[in-house]
Parts: sequence; C-alpha cells; structure tokens
Amino acid sequence: MPEQSNDYRVVVFGAAGVGKSSLVLRFVSGTFRDTYVPTVEDTYRQVISCDRSICTLQITDTTGSHQFPAMQRLSISRGHAFILVYSVTSRQSMEDLHPIFEQICHIKGDIHKIPIMLVGNKSDDPQRELEASEGQALATKWRCAFMETSAKTNYNVQELFQELLNLEQRRTVSLQVDGKKAKQQKKKDKLQGKCSVM
Repeated sequence: MPEQSNDYRVVVFGAAGVGKSSLVLRFVSGTFRDTYVPTVEDTYRQVISCDRSICTLQITDTTGSHQFPAMQRLSISRGHAFILVYSVTSRQSMEDLHPIFEQICHIKGDIHKIPIMLVGNKSDDPQRELEASEGQALATKWRCAFMETSAKTNYNVQELFQELLNLEQRRTVSLQVDGKKAKQQKKKDKLQGKCSVM
C-alpha cells in the first residue's frame, strides 16, 4: 500500500478511444470535446478533504496504448484508487481491461480494500455492443463497483468520482472542503466507515 500523503491518487485506465480523457475533463472542468486526441499521460488536480485536512485529488489519465508498460506499472504502484473504463460500443475495449486488472492485483496484492470502479462509458451511444448487465457481471466477478456513464451528456460523471471515494475505507475522503458540511459529512462517514464526495 502506498504511503499516505497529501495527494489522493486516482488512476484511469482503458483502451484508446473509450473516453478516459473525456470523463476526466468533464469532471475537472465541465467540458467535453468531440475530437479524439490520443493521451500519453496527463495529470489533473483538484482540492478535496482527507481525514479533516485539505489534500489534492490527483487524477492520472493514462495512455490507451500498451507502449508504456513501465509507466503503467508505476501508475498502479502509486495509485490509491482505480477507474477501469471501457466503451459500451466496443466489446474488445472490455476485454482489454483484463490484463490491466490482473496487473493491479499482482502489484497491489489484496485489492479488496482498494477502490476500483468498472465504468461503461458512452452509454448515450445507440451503437451499443455491451449491455449494462455484462458490465455488472464482470464487476461482480472482479468484486469491484460498476457504473455506466456518458462524458458527452454528463451522465453519472460526478457520481462516478463520488462513488469511487465512497469506496475508500482506509481514510475519510470527500470532495467537500468547506468547514460545516465537511464536519457533518465526517460524522456520517465515521458512522458508516466510508468516504463520500459532495
């Protein structure tokens, strides 16, 4: 397990073109771009609350290609939580997540205390190859959470990051940083033993 620091590191994995960057940009800046621009690796930061202190949510948007295995291993070893994205329009993109999940298991060891979210993106697209039930079945097999999203229509994007932080059990993590609400949320989290995003 990585040492605790002032960063809470979320790593986003998935095949090229599934919408990883679009999800992250929609969450961080509220924008969506129609054009596809390949990513090598980008990092976005946002201030959040961790254990009653202010810390930085660091989101690493990884490459969709397999050209940089060392970067992938480093991202996994440093990550606190993981978002595994496939496109509901591509069965192959779901298959491409299997070796990534296996590598997370290999590097992290016991992954059941590590927040992992399987995400079926492009849920607005009528050219669907995968039903939500297939994503849910894989998530059940992997014992992780599942959600369908659309970066284009902003469907479940905020909820994705909120739910991911809700899964964190090792410390209290919240997107809410202003005093009163954060304290009230902290009490709720303490009772539930979970984290939350506001």
